[in-house]
Amino acid sequence: MEKLKRMTRKSTGERLEFNDFSDVTIEHLHRYAIAKDFVENKIVLDIASGEGYGSFILSKKASKVIGVDIDKETVFNAKEKYTNDNLNFFVGSADNILLEANSIDVVVSFETIEHHDKHEEMLLEIKRVLKADGILIMSSPDKKYYSDIPGFKNKFHVKELYFDEFENLINKNFESAKFYVQKSYNLNSIISNLLDFSKLKIYSGNQAEVDPIDNHHLYILAVASNKQVNDLPTSIFNGSEISKIIREYDLNRITENIKNTSSYKLGNAIIKPFFLIKKMFK
Repeated sequence: MEKLKRMTRKSTGERLEFNDFSDVTIEHLHRYAIAKDFVENKIVLDIASGEGYGSFILSKKASKVIGVDIDKETVFNAKEKYTNDNLNFFVGSADNILLEANSIDVVVSFETIEHHDKHEEMLLEIKRVLKADGILIMSSPDKKYYSDIPGFKNKFHVKELYFDEFENLINKNFESAKFYVQKSYNLNSIISNLLDFSKLKIYSGNQAEVDPIDNHHLYILAVASNKQVNDLPTSIFNGSEISKIIREYDLNRITENIKNTSSYKLGNAIIKPFFLIKKMFK
């Protein structure tokens, strides 16, 4: 039986956690939505599983999901928050996966490879645990557009890869692979092959003027296997549900902030006796 508990903990910023919502939330959910199409009745490894939401999503279609993360507290919280009969979380590392060889049908690894520099070791471990016809679905930020062009430095990233470096790493380890790029726009995400994405035109503006804007992907997604991999269609993740959560969260936060003001507390103290008197005479 599946179960989801609400938990609160201080976020470090390293992992996506479902108490903060942004385009990053949408990007992660879109990747897991695509992965979900591959896992029906399959044994799945999600590494690194982080907060656990992705493993939980996959467990709704897979026969078994194993979530692995290097951080003990993260694994503990994932076990507490996301439960399903076919879902387990363990402590482990990407370059030393404590699973038997040829035991996994699908390995999912989103935004993990840039958090360490043991890329070759990670790919060898993934190949070891995958069955002969197993599938790897992996994503990574493209260093050119994620870091170089905007001049951004993510303090949690150890070794980011350029598109060609990521492509070469995957192709060296698998006989068949397809590559895609991803970008989000105002809580909506698109994943497409590089050629189709390059043809996409994005506009922005207001009632006075509209103009095209620079359109560069941020992330790379690979689907790889030692069997033939089929092309994925261009897909869009509609972030309207997350947008609703954000609005509700903001409204609740504003309400709580108002209730904590001295003027509200004073006014409430003055008015409250009148409500009590009114109830007495009903």
